[in-house]
Amino acid sequence: MRPPTIAYLSNIYFEMGAVDLLPELLDDLGVSRPLIVTDEGILAAGLTSRLRLKESAVFAEVDANPTEANVMAGANCYREYGCDGIVAIGGGSPLDCGKCVALMTTHAPPLAEYAFVRGGLSKITVDKPPLIAIPTTAGTGSEVGRAALITFGTGLKLGLLSPHLIPDAVICDPQLTVGLPPLLTVATAMDAVSHCVETYCSPRFNPVADAIALDGLRRAMANVHQVVADGSDLDARSEMMISALQGGMTFQKGLGLIHSLSHPLGSLEHKRLHHGTLNAVFLPYVLRYNMEACADRMDNLARTVGAEERQKLPDFFTALSKKIGLPTQLREMGVEPAELELLAEAAASDHCSATNPRPVTVEACQQLYKDAY
Repeated sequence: MRPPTIAYLSNIYFEMGAVDLLPELLDDLGVSRPLIVTDEGILAAGLTSRLRLKESAVFAEVDANPTEANVMAGANCYREYGCDGIVAIGGGSPLDCGKCVALMTTHAPPLAEYAFVRGGLSKITVDKPPLIAIPTTAGTGSEVGRAALITFGTGLKLGLLSPHLIPDAVICDPQLTVGLPPLLTVATAMDAVSHCVETYCSPRFNPVADAIALDGLRRAMANVHQVVADGSDLDARSEMMISALQGGMTFQKGLGLIHSLSHPLGSLEHKRLHHGTLNAVFLPYVLRYNMEACADRMDNLARTVGAEERQKLPDFFTALSKKIGLPTQLREMGVEPAELELLAEAAASDHCSATNPRPVTVEACQQLYKDAY
């Protein structure tokens, strides 16, 4: 077997046509009957047929924001069909769901016991089946992330975090993103941008991740307009997929308030709000909130994107969202003021708030929700 293109957190196979390596990778991991975890959109697009697997089962009941019920149904499917490994293919939702399905095939329920805010980090062990992640969007970075975001029956959206959740192998094939519609392309792109921005601003010491974050942001800014103008441009698609991958690689530093504000809104079942779009809306407001808490880093971000000075960063990203066709306020996404009233406490206690460069309070979250509305 050829060596991976990148060995950082997990083995990453990044090239055009890399999906053809899947059967060989499964053999190397000793997997003979994988469970394919995906969603109905991926099935309808015919992307699972690209996997060239003879013996496999398919679980496609993954919601736009994966739920506890999705995970448990997937684990039952895994056992029912006698599977011995998992292939998660799709956007962040199937990838996150696939991580938790792998977890629940070997760990005792309930799933909520493994949430980070409930002390779940120490409860997640290495005992899980092999997992291969295949992203079909360029945004979430979940393919190399140690976290999975799940919406529970209580309505809370909680993160499960552990190095044991990182997939054993990752296949990044830019050709799989070519059919992504323009709106979803830019929404996922801004998810990657928010990851690079927030991890770079995280106060944790990790200069390697800092360098990766800035390079990922630079690549995104250099290619986001082209990938919208011509979705068949494989060079631009490849650069955006690298940017998303780099955003995921920097998760080791922790995220921040953009994600803390997005997560509770993403748990509103009746809205099905896209995570990357929410991040794009909150990005300028959180930049203003954090501006002086990490001024030197804001200066570096401004130079990276070409915003001249840090004070112009928020307006730069607002203008970018408008130009690529994304909303800049929550009301444009159909959010009602009453839906925001009870979310500030959940945002302040979200696991991402701990690594925001400026302390996060319930009052600050309330104000930011109002500002973003």
